[in-house]
Parts: sequence; structure tokens; C-alpha cells
Amino acid sequence: MTHGRDDSPRHWFVTGATGGLGRNITEYALQQGDSVTATARRADGLDDLRKRYGDRLTVEVLDLSPPADVDTVISRVLAAHPVDVVVNNAGYALVGAAEEMSPDQIRDQIEVLLVAPMLITRAFLKPMREQGGGRIIQISSLGGQTTVPTHSGYHAGKWGLEGFTESVAQEVVDFGIHLTLVEIGATRTSFLSGMRFVEATPPYESTAVGRLRRDMRDADAGALLTGDPRKIAELVYATTRQSDPPLRLVLGEDSYEAIRTALTERLAALAPQKSVAASVRFTE
Repeated sequence: MTHGRDDSPRHWFVTGATGGLGRNITEYALQQGDSVTATARRADGLDDLRKRYGDRLTVEVLDLSPPADVDTVISRVLAAHPVDVVVNNAGYALVGAAEEMSPDQIRDQIEVLLVAPMLITRAFLKPMREQGGGRIIQISSLGGQTTVPTHSGYHAGKWGLEGFTESVAQEVVDFGIHLTLVEIGATRTSFLSGMRFVEATPPYESTAVGRLRRDMRDADAGALLTGDPRKIAELVYATTRQSDPPLRLVLGEDSYEAIRTALTERLAALAPQKSVAASVRFTE
């Protein structure tokens, strides 16, 4: 067990670990002396880290669309060793108007961003409870608290993940299990290049959907992606060592400003409704 000492080696389970933030978190944990089970859609994506860290890194093939093999993979992992830290990182953004998205595209987006993290979180709760605690990191983004047109499926997944995590955190805190949502901004990873654009339709090309879609395709990604995934990985790791970690960890100036603006606007819109809200009360 690793919960008696703050500096003892731990075992991590990280999804979507072959690139971007997932790889940075995996590599940083290994550098600190921990071991990692990393999941990926192909087995050879982390060969360089396996050569460097040997048996401290295990790679499991896991496709989360749909997340049919979650229980099988996790059972195999837990049979080998306890897991102390889980990082639900895998994801992508589906870009387009809601009307343009096919039912299959919508289902796939929600399965990857919401259903898979729910199933993975659930699968680790019992073993973490029985071993006396654990950490679950949910990689969210400013898109879990804010919205833009073209990202309705993505927002549905991330907002859902935020609600799920906030609820579960209250259910398991008495068992020493802590959940943290990491709300990152634009980060210098392959996330933007991995966005999936749905087929555009003429009615939306002159609307906010069309304008934003063109901006995303034409943008200088280097100028937009100000977040350093290495620094994010370090802060995620530090959070897992805190005795009382935050429920939400906002990383990125853009994320902080966007979330602050969104929350401020929501409170401002709520305030005038106080008397209307009270007006539906039963009166004798």
C-alpha cells in the first residue's frame, strides 16, 4: 500500500497516453519514480518510454469508442498491482453545428468524453476504497464551464463529466478517495490537429458556426496554444500529493479568464430572477 507515506512510489493508470498531455503526465510520473499503466489505441505508441523505464511502464491497448473493454483491461491491471492514481485524459473535439452531426458522431463524442471516464472511475472506486484511498484526475477544460458554437457535443461531454465528478467526489471522500477536475486552456499538444470536423452545410456557413469553423482552420495554432503540457503535468502530479486537493484546478490564463467571465455572467443573469423563482411557491 502506498497511502501511509506521502513520498512512497505509486502506480498510475493514464488513458490517452501516447501523445500530448497524457504522455507528459505519464513521463513525469515515471521520472518521479512511480510506475504507470498507460492506455493507447495502439501498442507501440510508447516504445521509447518502455525502453527507458522498463517494467515500470506497462502499455494496455484500449479503444474508448465505444469503451467496451474497460472492465477487462482494468481487471487485468488490478490483478497485477494496486492503482493509486487514475487519470482520465483521452478525448477529442467534434466540430460543427448540432444539426450537422450524425447520431453516430454524437454517440462517439459522448462515449469518449463522458461514458468512458464514468466507467473507468466506477471500476476503480471499490479497489481504492478497500485499499484506503486514491486519486482520480479528470482532464476537463475551460469547455467544461464555458461554451462556444460548433462544440455542443464536446461541451455536453465535459459539462457532464464535471457534474459526475462533483457528485462522486462527495460520495467517496469519507473513504480517502479524492477527485480533481483539471480545467486546462489551449495547450501546446496535438489536440487541435486531432479535432474532427463534421461535414459543413450551407445554412450555417454565414452564421457564427461557419465563422468560427473557418477561424479554427486558419488559425496559427502556435500563437493560440499557450499552455505548456510539461508544466501542467507537474502541477497535476503535485495535486496528487496534496492531502486536501482542490475539486477544480484551473490551468491557463485563458481558462481562468474564460471561466471567471462565464461564472460572473451566470450570477448576473441569476440575480434578477430571485423574485420570479420565489413566486412559484405554494401559498395557503
